[in-house]
Amino acid sequence: MSLQVEKLEKNMAKLTIEVPAEELDKAIEGAYQKNKNKISIPGFRKGKVPRKMIEQMYGKEVFYEDAANALIPEAYEKALEECTEDIVSSPKIDVTQIEAGKPFIFTAEVALKPEVTLGKYKGVKIEKVEVEITDAEVDAEVDRERESNARTVTVEDRAVADGDMTVIDFEGFVDGAAFEGGKGENYPLTIGSGAFIPGFEEALIGAKLNEETDVNVTFPEDYQASELAGKPAVFKCTVKEIKEKLLPELDDEFASEVSEFDTLAEYKEDVKKKLTQKKETEAKNLKEDAVIDAIVEDAKMEIPDAMLETQQRQMVEEFAQRMQAQGLSMEQYMQFTGLTPAALLDQVKPQALKRIQSRLVMEAVVAAEKIEASEEEFEEEVKVMAEAYQMEADKVKELLGENGRKQVMQDVCIKKAVAFVVENAKETKAAKKTKKEKAEEETAEEA
Repeated sequence: MSLQVEKLEKNMAKLTIEVPAEELDKAIEGAYQKNKNKISIPGFRKGKVPRKMIEQMYGKEVFYEDAANALIPEAYEKALEECTEDIVSSPKIDVTQIEAGKPFIFTAEVALKPEVTLGKYKGVKIEKVEVEITDAEVDAEVDRERESNARTVTVEDRAVADGDMTVIDFEGFVDGAAFEGGKGENYPLTIGSGAFIPGFEEALIGAKLNEETDVNVTFPEDYQASELAGKPAVFKCTVKEIKEKLLPELDDEFASEVSEFDTLAEYKEDVKKKLTQKKETEAKNLKEDAVIDAIVEDAKMEIPDAMLETQQRQMVEEFAQRMQAQGLSMEQYMQFTGLTPAALLDQVKPQALKRIQSRLVMEAVVAAEKIEASEEEFEEEVKVMAEAYQMEADKVKELLGENGRKQVMQDVCIKKAVAFVVENAKETKAAKKTKKEKAEEETAEEA
């Protein structure tokens, strides 16, 4: 095999890979052996048709595609080993010569790792993230625990109230006539959930068990069924079941049941401690992100499209694996969300670009500061991986191989580079916001 590398614009390159003619001939013969049992020609039994006969009947190119598919992966891998360039994308393959008795030639268009020109990376200024836990946050966390420990009881001595879990029968009418899709039986509905059109659930408050109640509503102007949009309707509803949540009393007994503590005060103090730890971790991550974002902003690099596309596909594959772990296929996810594969790729594009840029600038910092990983640090990483995968450390090393080892060492260096730039960053206190600014922020968040 021979390799030629041609540099193109925008950090792209074309690899021209030539495979000896004898290897192509072997691949064509292999394709014939693989497919001969599928080919029928009058006068011959399946699997017994001579190769020349098949080529005469269907053309000498009949086995070329399978032969090329057999040769390309191995030849490309060998080319990668021989190539001194740092390739960072999947290849775009194009066969330029395939003919029995001649060398097999194909090209692979790939992205090359772009050069990074660092700007300021030491002493970058970022806004300080304050860590403060309020009593309201502690109370909200305690209330969530109360909600998760609530009992559900059936109610028979009162009418429907906000927050109740009901079971209803209903039928809707517009201009006195029932409409399609407007009828339901034994339908579970939590009052206040917003599951039905505006006004429906509120109108059921006060309804009594097993008594018919008229619910008057108007369909929204943008309602999905255009024939109902903007029209007034009457739903005849019967509440067949009412249930309510009973929250446990907020006392020492509750604290002892949901925690290792005997008193409510101790439990709340522990909740505050855990919330503080969580916020400190979040603040640390936000600080790292802010520092890296500032370094990226001041750096110069040209990201090839093919590199970005490869990262996008990788992120979608990672997402698909997470979905599969939850028992959901990508086909099902697409159906539920209405997304297409192209739309999903486009959705992850900003995150993919940020991931590439962050990695590249941190690799540049590693080089600029001559950061290295020690053997002890490598062993520590392997130990962490072994514990995560419940494997022996020696087995992890075996599976990593030499390339995997280099990747782990590089990851260690990246972590050290992140720690270095964060340690050297300068935090500035955020300007205090006026009441008007805070109100505007809250309004924007609600919108």
